[in-house]
Amino acid sequence: VQLQASGGGLVQAGGSLKLSCVCARRTCSNNAVGWFRQQPEKEREFVASISWRGARTYYSDSVKGRFAVSRDDSKGTVYLQMNSLKLEDTAVYYCASSRSSYAGDAMSSYNYWGQGTEVTVSS
Repeated sequence: VQLQASGGGLVQAGGSLKLSCVCARRTCSNNAVGWFRQQPEKEREFVASISWRGARTYYSDSVKGRFAVSRDDSKGTVYLQMNSLKLEDTAVYYCASSRSSYAGDAMSSYNYWGQGTEVTVSS
């Protein structure tokens, strides 16, 4: 399974960005996909996940109500809509796929990782 994250960039605080995670040959269609982020000199942390067919979503407390994860399996793509961005959202964002149909916030639940896309929120 190969994943490619994109959509990062520079945005002002309070603004929005939409990240995309494309799964090669739509190989994520039957799997849960998660988003994680990593700030400089910090450990990678969970952001959000979406189950097979999008039946269940799960968010970290820090982004709940501001971020929304969705998927379009016809395009083999999972999205992360980020609204009301804060300075502390600045990080490299990664998408990851699990072999399971549902996965939560544990990194160990995810088997395949894409390269990151950088998000910078400015004041």
